[in-house]
Amino acid sequence: MVLSGRESLIRLIGKRRRFLPNRRSILSDPIPNPNPISSPNPNPVVEQPPQQPDQNGDVQCPVCARNLPGDDYNRINSHLDACLSLSQPKPATKRKLSQRTLLQLNFSISNSKPKLQSVTQECDNAPFLPLSTNDCEGDETIEEQELPQNHETGVNSTIGATSSSSSTMDCGVLDDAKPEDVFGATLETFIVGWRHADNPEEVCAGTAISLLRDPQNFKDPNAIKVVSGDSACCKSLGFLPRELAQYLSPLIDNYGLGFQGHVTSVPKHSLDIVPIQLTCHRKADGESKYADETFVCLWKNVQHVVEFASRNPHSSVKYQLNFCVMLQEVLRSNIHLLTEDEKTYMDSFTLLSNDSQRLFIRLYTRKGPWFRMSSISYPEIMDTQKAVKELAEKEYIHSIKGANQLCRSDAKDILNILNVSELREIWCISLKKGGGHGMKKQHMISSIISRDAGLPWSQLSTMILERSGSCIRISSKAESLMWRTERLFFLNGEQDPSSFLLVDMGKIKYPAYNCIISEPIFSNRMNLLSYEEAIEVAQIMDEALDANKIEVVLRCIKISESRVSTDFPDWYSTSESVSSIRHLFTASWVYSKVVTVGISFLEQERRYTDAINLLRWLLNVFPSDIRRGYWTLRLSVDLEHLGFIDESLQVAENGLLDPWIRAGSRMALQRRVLRLGKPPRRWKVPSFSRSALRKIPQVFVQGTPLNSDLGGKSRYYNEEGKQCGVEELVLHYYAGDGGGWQGVHAESGIWLTIFGLLMWEVIYADVPNVFYTRFQNAPLDFGTDGFYTSRKSVIESHLQQIRDGMAEEFLIKSWETHIGTACRGVNWDSHSLDELRSVVTCVGGTCLASLCQLLAQDYRSWSSGMPDLLLWRFHGEYSGEAKLVEVKGPSDRLSEQQRAWLLLLMDCGFAVEVCKVKPL
Repeated sequence: MVLSGRESLIRLIGKRRRFLPNRRSILSDPIPNPNPISSPNPNPVVEQPPQQPDQNGDVQCPVCARNLPGDDYNRINSHLDACLSLSQPKPATKRKLSQRTLLQLNFSISNSKPKLQSVTQECDNAPFLPLSTNDCEGDETIEEQELPQNHETGVNSTIGATSSSSSTMDCGVLDDAKPEDVFGATLETFIVGWRHADNPEEVCAGTAISLLRDPQNFKDPNAIKVVSGDSACCKSLGFLPRELAQYLSPLIDNYGLGFQGHVTSVPKHSLDIVPIQLTCHRKADGESKYADETFVCLWKNVQHVVEFASRNPHSSVKYQLNFCVMLQEVLRSNIHLLTEDEKTYMDSFTLLSNDSQRLFIRLYTRKGPWFRMSSISYPEIMDTQKAVKELAEKEYIHSIKGANQLCRSDAKDILNILNVSELREIWCISLKKGGGHGMKKQHMISSIISRDAGLPWSQLSTMILERSGSCIRISSKAESLMWRTERLFFLNGEQDPSSFLLVDMGKIKYPAYNCIISEPIFSNRMNLLSYEEAIEVAQIMDEALDANKIEVVLRCIKISESRVSTDFPDWYSTSESVSSIRHLFTASWVYSKVVTVGISFLEQERRYTDAINLLRWLLNVFPSDIRRGYWTLRLSVDLEHLGFIDESLQVAENGLLDPWIRAGSRMALQRRVLRLGKPPRRWKVPSFSRSALRKIPQVFVQGTPLNSDLGGKSRYYNEEGKQCGVEELVLHYYAGDGGGWQGVHAESGIWLTIFGLLMWEVIYADVPNVFYTRFQNAPLDFGTDGFYTSRKSVIESHLQQIRDGMAEEFLIKSWETHIGTACRGVNWDSHSLDELRSVVTCVGGTCLASLCQLLAQDYRSWSSGMPDLLLWRFHGEYSGEAKLVEVKGPSDRLSEQQRAWLLLLMDCGFAVEVCKVKPL
């Protein structure tokens, strides 16, 4: 049984961390009082150092009196910084609207940036994003494959986000560029993507080359190919780097400049770039006016890019450059969240050698935690031993130098990297037994490190290290900071540096949007640390559920309940919170998820009293939350389990007055009120009774069932004698005797796709503080009430156009313009454009607008539970009708969410039916 809310919690956690800095205190400290951090001692003794560790190894914070592990100096320092910053508040500073965002920055591993002059929007179509220029090999975590250079452009795919604050600037400060200064000028640059050229082995020093525009390149309209100068063959050798092409392309297109040159040299390593020299000349049809303002800006920026590239040679591979991009962007955008020690430590990464950087990234993205030195080998890392030494000196990796340093927890992880024969050998010696064949690996490891083993620990640890050889792992300090970097960069736990890889390989393309940022997600370090610790509690909870450690699960529930800030509900209930998404990045939000999963666990254990207390607490603490419907329904159900019928009925009745209770939860509560509120408990019939008990049209279809396994999906024979599922059986019925309908079994999927395509311009409209990264498939407020309220006028105008018959035009435009682009809910592969056009035509503008309005107002509540089948048929060439059908087998019944959908669709004008399949 999957616990309610468990999947959401797993997505929030993302990839489980190998090292949790607060695990010890979470599992061993006394349950803290509510809100100990946000209410610091009003008279802190700042000068007093932390007390000496007590008998348990803990120290007490002099500011908030909270116990901290005495051997965790990083946590002590971070905690003191946070407490002192709260005890001495400073005037709040708001991020300037003109502050540069991620999409405006020059992504380079150098700390110095080329100072480029702005040009008009018409000429600056692509952001300055030299993410990477080289190729590299894949890692175990990315399917052990090559990381091919994007051979469409030679560099990383353009992630269509552009900066909204790139504005037109006066270029009068520049000197006029005279034709004699441009024609004949040479540019030293390089080719990227040459490894994927037609015949890269034929490229040699002195090869003549020329440039060819590639405006139809769907990855980058500014793309410029480098082709062989031999006019007879014109072989493609690669592309110019994106940062240079964005300025050269308008010069070639609008001013008739041409470029020819030759290959300077060919690198020995296949991952490196190919240096070239280009000479500018005027084409026969070129413009005669070269001194206008835009031309001057473009040419100067070309010179700046070339000069910058000459000072900062590209010697890094893709994943290295991408990792540095992530690191430097976090340092720039979140400087207020980091201590000086952390900033220095993160800055030191850029000072490491290429080999050290590459090795660290390789190890960080692998599972680990321990790695055998004998098994570490990558083609782009020349000297692994030297890289390990440098990383160890800078505290980026940790190694065990002797058996006396090996503890049992590390020994278990190191035993995991041994092969079966090595494990069996240790098992036989330590337990003084023979055989061991057929034992599971984990059972063998547990036996080896158990205290019942026949060898002393010193002898056993020596034996383990003799077989494993030298082993290394990422240091806890590096892992914690890099995890924080990932979290701040992607703002979720589901994405990691492999997201860069997916873009590089063309596996995913993100939509175009503007990042308009006026306030950071985390306003201060204390909020960030609290959020991170809440994620740790969530991970410990998730691990405990997997291991069925009931005591740990109960402790996590209690900790989460006690740590929700008492001032959080006041802010949460304000009108501002409706449109703000920052509450999704608070510790209280995470803890509420932990408690919600904990309630489901308690119900599974039949501890209804504990579940009821927690549900009442959640409803009291979170007065404005879309989850109130689930909490209220569960509270009513659990009260009924304990026999408190009157209280259960009262909870359900009060819940119907709550505006945050919607969709299926509201329908379920209405039906509970009608069932529990019969005379003599209630004499008055509720006003919603007629609506809630409306009959939904039903049809019946007979089928010949197959003998299937208990719990498996029902299978039937259709009229042609072929095996099929229940939905296929019903589709076959509607296509024949049922009225000649065409249809698909799509449930909510096809509707979410249609919604995304029809509302594309609305979803990616310019709204402040909803797009923070280049890797978003939807704004952060998508699925919240703020999505509709912050775009109300735009949405209503767009819906009116859909009512007026513009739906098919919107659909075609979005499909042709954005096909393949990631958008939440849109599945490009499930349905063809013709199929979607047929649906839109037959459904009609009025029904489509009503459906889109529902999803815009409350996407989270209405994005599931749609009827199984969508049917349509034409009446002529440009008109038709549609029908939605929920299919139920002999033992199935409608869920409350499905009933709510069917009734709502009926109100919107849709034709709906429930088709029940009966066995012959």
